Amino acid sequence: MTGKFEIKDKFYVNGEPVQLISGGIHYFRVVPEYWRDRLEKLKNMGCNTVETYVPWNLHEPQKGNFCFSGIADIKTFIELAKELELFVIVRPSPYICAEWEFGGLPAWLLAEDGMKLRCSYPPFLKHVEEYYKELFRILSPLQIDQGGPIVLMQLENEYGSYGEDKEYLKALKEMMIENGLTVPLVTSDGPWDDYLKCGTLKGVHPTANFGSGAERQLKILEDYTDGPRMCMEFWVGWFDSWGSGKHATSELEKNIEDFRYFVQNDNVNIYMFEGGTNFGFMNGSNYYDHLTPDVTSYDYDAVLTESGGLTKKYEEFQKILAEKKPLPNLKLSTQIKSKAYGVLKVEAKTGLFENLDNLHTFVSSVTPICMEKLGQNYGYVLYESELDSEQVIQKIQLADANDRAQIFLEEEKIITLYDRELLKAHEVEVKNVNQKKLRILVENMGRVNYGFLLEKQRKGIDGGVWLNGHFHFHWKNYSLPMEHLEQLDFTKGYTKGLPAFYRFTLDAEESCDTYIDFTGWGKGCVLINGFILGRFWEIGPQKRLYLPGPLIRKGKNEILVFETEGKASETITLEQEPKLS
Repeated sequence: MTGKFEIKDKFYVNGEPVQLISGGIHYFRVVPEYWRDRLEKLKNMGCNTVETYVPWNLHEPQKGNFCFSGIADIKTFIELAKELELFVIVRPSPYICAEWEFGGLPAWLLAEDGMKLRCSYPPFLKHVEEYYKELFRILSPLQIDQGGPIVLMQLENEYGSYGEDKEYLKALKEMMIENGLTVPLVTSDGPWDDYLKCGTLKGVHPTANFGSGAERQLKILEDYTDGPRMCMEFWVGWFDSWGSGKHATSELEKNIEDFRYFVQNDNVNIYMFEGGTNFGFMNGSNYYDHLTPDVTSYDYDAVLTESGGLTKKYEEFQKILAEKKPLPNLKLSTQIKSKAYGVLKVEAKTGLFENLDNLHTFVSSVTPICMEKLGQNYGYVLYESELDSEQVIQKIQLADANDRAQIFLEEEKIITLYDRELLKAHEVEVKNVNQKKLRILVENMGRVNYGFLLEKQRKGIDGGVWLNGHFHFHWKNYSLPMEHLEQLDFTKGYTKGLPAFYRFTLDAEESCDTYIDFTGWGKGCVLINGFILGRFWEIGPQKRLYLPGPLIRKGKNEILVFETEGKASETITLEQEPKLS
């Protein structure tokens, strides 16, 4: 059955006014086996709409190589929403922010010298156009006037806090229409005049993003539209960054007060209904005075927990919606269990340096090559060179390097540099260095997802290595995206105190949600059966990684831990509950 969605004084479906009460669920932060569960819980709370971003970097991980399967199967997610009679709001890139790596932009854009982002720079627009052709083959047939559940799409995202290139916004709009857009378009910006003036476009309905003061904030929108007011992101929580000290939470009473106002007066999308998880290396970062990379958990103090559990916030919001109309009472169709699998002991371990040639064929170069120009998006890069002129290292500096570098002479760690420490030279005193290997392990901690540093996000070393007042040339560049680790050779040897891999086996009789506790470990990432679960770091606030049950096979499961600081325990523990602070 087809329908028609219109924006007039209110939102209308087939001529009847409708109030959009929506919740944000990012399909790419939830394993597909749990999509239905989360959507059923959204409907049971009383929402009639689900909202999701679309991350370009997930769907085109390499230029021209498109992915719409598995956790990237947006078509199935939207069809599940339709099955549950939910409307859908889609926010289809090219930039999403969302505390997601590079704000959803694909890293390969940065391999092009001179690339300009989020403006009417022709090479950038050409890449967007080629991506939209593939994306809209999926989205267009799912719009409400073609029998699908999509009622709104968004143009760009919070553009007023980045630029004011109206030609860029017009070009995006035209691309979307050319590729089959028929539902109304909206913009979303912070409710401040500068942002709304820069981020809005004539003929596109404006909405606002904020976390409190609903009545006051929505009033500002009236200067920009005589149509329905909507908060596209009602922030009911916040995100965590490594070293922030504690898990961010909101004030529930203020959330309740604002949500009640929305339900009584306007349209709202709850950000987030469920936050989910930054699987792999897909956490973003912010940069104000210093780099603040986000943790693996995107719990967000949302209405549902990271693992989909109901919260007090859920109960209170459900009560407010129940005052307006009778609520559905769907029986939840997904059986989800959690379990403490207990302590696992290390079965084998081997060093990174011992396995370099197993993991990747190096690329030789005169100067170090940045990650993007190596054709790599995420993970680590190892640079190796033999010192054939220097007798002593007294001063070292990495030029144009991001984000965290550990520098070794053979098997001795010289120094670790992080963020702003990479901007200056450092005095060291290392003797007898001639004919020895200098190794530099650089980690991409997550590209900045917001602000004016987007175009400065090349990772690894993009300039050079400055030793004792001169550049050192001739390097081997090893890409370490942490993929294809089946090539690891655990017979190659292990050196305590250096970056290394640790193998565990989980023998599971049933597949249950669990949490990997890393007490006694330093910093690194973990994989289960080849899937990169995420990062850990002893500085917290996140102390355990969420491991969804569908990623655990019945029988034997391989868990690999890559640890970079030389700080490792002989065990890991699989617990039943999270630990975020």
